[in-house]
Amino acid sequence: MNFEAFITCAVTGAGDTADKHPDLPVTPEKIAESAIEAGKAGAAITHIHVRDPETGKGARDPELFKQVVDRIRSSDTDVVLNLTAGMGGDLVFGSGDKPLPLNPDGTDIAPPLERLAHVEQLLPEICTLDCGTMNFAAGGDYVMVNTPSMLRTKAQRVRELGVRPELEVFDTGHLVFVKEMLRDGLLDDPVMVQLCMGIPYGAPDDPGTLLALVNQLPQGAIWSAFSIGRMELPYVAMATMAGGNVRVGLEDNLYLERGVFATNAQLVERAVTILEAMGVRVLGPDEVRDKLHLTKRG
Repeated sequence: MNFEAFITCAVTGAGDTADKHPDLPVTPEKIAESAIEAGKAGAAITHIHVRDPETGKGARDPELFKQVVDRIRSSDTDVVLNLTAGMGGDLVFGSGDKPLPLNPDGTDIAPPLERLAHVEQLLPEICTLDCGTMNFAAGGDYVMVNTPSMLRTKAQRVRELGVRPELEVFDTGHLVFVKEMLRDGLLDDPVMVQLCMGIPYGAPDDPGTLLALVNQLPQGAIWSAFSIGRMELPYVAMATMAGGNVRVGLEDNLYLERGVFATNAQLVERAVTILEAMGVRVLGPDEVRDKLHLTKRG
């Protein structure tokens, strides 16, 4: 049981959800505004994706990230910034017995350092590092591509920049690679791991699988866990009981309860309520910086 936990708010994500929620943050202004509201509600960390303001689809334009980051940093709300670095690894095959040519609607493969362009420019305290390749999203032909050499290149550059990688682990094999990077000196202590549960076709979000992953974490790792959809809020309790920290937000779940659309601030408020009812103290951003050995930027 973790009696002192921090909350990460994943503000908007990159999934095909812009038309599934009437107020999903899409523009840089709205994404920043929602991140600030989440911070005021109790999130110590805001995990930031950006979207094309015209189409609502996920994007990786450094200028969009800059607009979001500048707005957050110039606000009177202190939050730890965690920028995604997962974009640019999207491979979409043709369906059925005709996998080639690749589907241009969604395929976006970029060199590893190009995927870090916004991180190098903006120097957030944290950026994500997806720790493996996997089939992603039920029913589709989308593969999330992160080869070992790509990841080693990204990990080395993130380390040189003084940014803490949040190691996104979607299944047990991803932890094998985390340990290899540790062995090879590509990661600094404390290692920060995010266990991503319930995502097709990764680790299911049942308690047994969560505990199996927790039992394989590197010694001394600081970790969080989340699940998607209706299991997002139950995982606030489950992750904390297993010794970790929590993540909520519209990237992972659009609803506060059945039929009621959520805001990021409402999801954070609900997480705070759950944690405090369990006797857990919710950590603020400066406490998280101390815990993760982060240097405040901006």
